[in-house]
Amino acid sequence: MTELSLQTSSPGKSSGTLRHIGWVLRENPVTGLSFLMFAGLLVSALLGPFIVPYDPLATDAASALQPPSAAHWFGTDNLGRDVFSRVIVATRLDLVISVAAVALSFVFGSLLGAIAGYRGGWTDTALSRVLDTIMAFPLFVLAMGIVAALGNSVANIIYATAIINIPFYARLVRAEVNIRREAGFTLAAKLAGNSDLRVLALHIFPNALPPMMVQVSLNLGWAILNAAGLSFIGLGVRPPTPEWGIMVAEGANYIVSGEWWLALFPGLWLMLAVFTFNLMGDGLRDIVDPRRRT
Repeated sequence: MTELSLQTSSPGKSSGTLRHIGWVLRENPVTGLSFLMFAGLLVSALLGPFIVPYDPLATDAASALQPPSAAHWFGTDNLGRDVFSRVIVATRLDLVISVAAVALSFVFGSLLGAIAGYRGGWTDTALSRVLDTIMAFPLFVLAMGIVAALGNSVANIIYATAIINIPFYARLVRAEVNIRREAGFTLAAKLAGNSDLRVLALHIFPNALPPMMVQVSLNLGWAILNAAGLSFIGLGVRPPTPEWGIMVAEGANYIVSGEWWLALFPGLWLMLAVFTFNLMGDGLRDIVDPRRRT
């Protein structure tokens, strides 16, 4: 009987979640637009290498530095490579760096913040001082130092970006958990026999998710800008790998001579990605907020 009830309630819960997501998208058209733009970025990341008209690494000296045209929508670079193909293919790498870095910082930051906020005492004090030490550094300079010490590989860029973002989640979760650890629903859950881990994971943490989703959306944009910035100064992904920061850095050398398209289109795509993530914040908050489901 218990198994039957679980099986029959699961589709209802799933359909209720889908209805809630649909309601959030209809309630705020800007949220719907941001998710549509994010879907476009995902399509570019997943299918980009298969749908671009040219090989992003293929050079053609005869076609070097051609302006935008019907044959090359975004023009060509100094080696004759199609800029449009490189911009689209670069979406996958930049999204992988951004999502992986934010996922790591979200997991470790949430774990550290939840432990500090729930236990308090010397644990809270020690963790807070460590986070304050990290945030005392200019974050981009700290990322530069980490990548310079470990080497400019994609994995190290992800680790550096994750490390500088951990304090944001840890401090946010610590504050939310610290507020709710003595709340009525928390005490009721303890009196019902729930362990501290279960109370923290199932009763307190879900109420801390809404502000964290806003932080996630902002950090996704910051992570892309951080990766692009590292590539721009030569500490990011190595050429000839297509990456927005590298393309902007390479194109900057040709702006004075009139080849504006080399830096413009990668920069516009970078701006579009950051703009998309910034718009998604309110929608993600409303989707995970337990109070909005009522």
